[in-house]
Amino acid sequence: MSNLKLILTWLFGLFMLGAGINHLIKPAFYNPFIPDWMPSLAVNYLVGCFEAAIGLGLLLPKFRRAAAIANLLLMIFFLPFHLVDVFKANPSIGSHVLAYIRLPIQFVLLYWAWFILPKIK
Repeated sequence: MSNLKLILTWLFGLFMLGAGINHLIKPAFYNPFIPDWMPSLAVNYLVGCFEAAIGLGLLLPKFRRAAAIANLLLMIFFLPFHLVDVFKANPSIGSHVLAYIRLPIQFVLLYWAWFILPKIK
């Protein structure tokens, strides 16, 4: 693994670990982002644990490949929620401007998740 890829993997791992822990510490912050038809507290804790596990996995070489695949799949899973938010009358993030800013960021995270995938041997 190149130095750049390793650094980006570690940064994404720390980002995901922090995001996962934040879901567990401040679940109310994420409630507006969760569709009404989903149980918000359960989803918060589940996503938080999943994000933290992915983050930890990205930091540990033994689990890095599986965590990188899970990370990419999670970023793909989140994309429709961000797309829907852009077209809502009242976006979950607070404003249409913020929703428009957040959408390209999701594509950057998606590319980043793809970039750090270990090569198949």
